Amino acid sequence: MLKKFLSSTAKEDKYTTVKKMAEKNLEDHDNFINDNFAQNSVDDQFWIVCEGCGKRIFRKNFKENLYVCPECGKHHRLKARKRIDLIIDKGSFIEINSKSEFKDPLKFPGYKEKIEKYRESSKEDESVITGAGRINGIRTVLCVMNPEFMMGSMGSVTGDKITFAMEFAAEHNMPVIICTASGGARMQEGLVSLMQMAKTSRAAAKLSEKGLPYIAVLTDPTTGGVTASFAMLGDIIISEPGTLIGFAGKRVIEQTIKQKLPEGFQSAEFMLEHGFLDMIVERKNMKEVLYRILSMHKVDN
Repeated sequence: MLKKFLSSTAKEDKYTTVKKMAEKNLEDHDNFINDNFAQNSVDDQFWIVCEGCGKRIFRKNFKENLYVCPECGKHHRLKARKRIDLIIDKGSFIEINSKSEFKDPLKFPGYKEKIEKYRESSKEDESVITGAGRINGIRTVLCVMNPEFMMGSMGSVTGDKITFAMEFAAEHNMPVIICTASGGARMQEGLVSLMQMAKTSRAAAKLSEKGLPYIAVLTDPTTGGVTASFAMLGDIIISEPGTLIGFAGKRVIEQTIKQKLPEGFQSAEFMLEHGFLDMIVERKNMKEVLYRILSMHKVDN
């Protein structure tokens, strides 16, 4: 499949818009439920409560609005597969390393059982999905972190998959987009998980050496070791509105420096104001913005 993908030519005449993609894939994602939404009453079959403004929203309208609150604009968390559908041209995504072998370097108590539980509930093998696809005809390597799987934490398998995806892109002269959503390094793997920061950072450096674009798209939340490594190494760093971005938590920082942090600290808007981001892009516009960036930095792949 990958050989066929790499040898195929782009169809420039029929681009897939985010709106059309959302309409066509709406029914495929009817089982999407944000963990923060209550599911205890009959009304919850038709309504959700926005965790941003607290207002009740008709569930159908919420889905049609790409899981963004129409009242306050709060961007709620997405499943990784849904995000892929919104960015990649329909039918063009080919997964790389879809099956991953579980690793438990420290033989951490209960770790294997926890992984099995998340694999069953999320229907995914790990906290990141990697593959190659097209964005309005442009071939791209895409990695999307999965907040459903141990809060997108980065262990050795996650690091391996992201590193391999970047190396694949470098070998085949393709740009890379990584959508982050992570609580940071996975504590059950100790120093092995921290080592992934260096490994993924080196892979990002190889892309730079080859002159290949790397775009980081930060989604809620992007924290810990992921922030301290590949998430902030993009040639262009984009975020969705309201994304939590940081290394340590606000309370930990305040206790350490003995100072009160400013309002909105670690929000995407604060980061943009202080030069840590290049732009904030709403979910409905993300595919078009990514396409325009790739068009301006188009490589011969």
